[in-house]
Amino acid sequence: MNNQNLHRREAADTTTGTFPIRELIMLTVVVAAVGAVFLFMGPAYSTRMMVEASCYAILALGLTIQWGYAGQFNAGVMGFVALGGFSAMTFTVPVNEAFWDSDLPGQLGVALLWIVAAVVVVIGASRLDRIGVPKRLRTLITVILGIVLYMVAISHFRGVADQIEDQVEFIGGLGLPVWVGWIVGGALAGGIGYFIGNICLGLRSDYLAIATLGIAEIIKAFLKNADWLTRGTATVSPLPWPVPGPAELGFTLARASYLAITAVMILVFFLLLQRAYNAPWGRMIRAIRDNEVSSAAMGKDINHRRLQIFVLGCILMGIGGAALGSFNSIFDPQGFLPLNHTFLVLVMVILGGPGNNFGTILGAVAVYIIWVMSEPLALYVMDLAANFGHSSLGWDIPRNLESRALQARVLVIGLLITIVLRVAPKGLLPEKVRHHN
Repeated sequence: MNNQNLHRREAADTTTGTFPIRELIMLTVVVAAVGAVFLFMGPAYSTRMMVEASCYAILALGLTIQWGYAGQFNAGVMGFVALGGFSAMTFTVPVNEAFWDSDLPGQLGVALLWIVAAVVVVIGASRLDRIGVPKRLRTLITVILGIVLYMVAISHFRGVADQIEDQVEFIGGLGLPVWVGWIVGGALAGGIGYFIGNICLGLRSDYLAIATLGIAEIIKAFLKNADWLTRGTATVSPLPWPVPGPAELGFTLARASYLAITAVMILVFFLLLQRAYNAPWGRMIRAIRDNEVSSAAMGKDINHRRLQIFVLGCILMGIGGAALGSFNSIFDPQGFLPLNHTFLVLVMVILGGPGNNFGTILGAVAVYIIWVMSEPLALYVMDLAANFGHSSLGWDIPRNLESRALQARVLVIGLLITIVLRVAPKGLLPEKVRHHN
């Protein structure tokens, strides 16, 4: 009987909550905004915007589970987006026959073996104390070997890289299906996230943000300067789509097909995250976030769980970055900007509500619409003001209205985040934690 009463109470708690007025209002506003964009900008432009917004929604889901579920402030979203785009490029663009028909693959393999051997030797040297070598001598041997082997391995590798750039531009892709590149993009981002998490998750939130931002810049710098691998600033295009492109279906229908795929991905991720959030695993993650000391006293492996959530968020960021890169059909290492791929995603999560998956999705769509439409709206207002000043007051019409209107994006997003933090510091749809009696 007691168990039956307990189950009844839990069921009542989950079914007799308040009517989701906020959710319905925000959903209505977002749908109305999307409809207005379709009405005034046309279906081709609006469908493109919605595809990009859906990709950003996947990125925002990755950040909201890190920040909202576990309190981990990841300022390096840009780096994981870049890894996803890199994977989409590497695994999906056509094979470079000129590279594989030469002796360069063998030379590259030998150079990579040199690097692997150098790493193994240095790691082995760092553990010489286990066989009785004094720690100071071990450290000295490790440092000397590291410097010498690095110079030898990198000089050999640079020689091969220069030959690749001179003879065949870059190694090319693997010509595999697009979904393979997306899956590998998530796995690659998760693997790098695992490495970063083992190093950085012991830091406090502010230091974690600085560390992740620095690592993101390192990833971007590597992709930008590795011309043999990514063509660097020369970019790689076109990247294939998982659906027939505009040449086969036309812009609107092709983009609508792409949107259907990203919408299904969002739905799947949302359902899985909701299930995890309400499961014992999700309650444990939130308990660690709210009171780490008490959770540790209860025997929870805090570091392991925090690493799990960090890697999971990075996987979603990698998949979202791969989907966004494929849709843009170009891989440009210089195009991964902290303002676009980190700060903008952060604003989406803040607006929707950290830890609220539904709010994060709506926040992503709303913020991206504001981000995209603020430029043409600002240009329209500036044109009206300039024409009025010219006709009524004799002012000269400025010639750089387009560039000034572009800067309105930053102004509008800044005002938006200021207002939201002042009015709703926990987001428009705050996280809902059910308490069972």
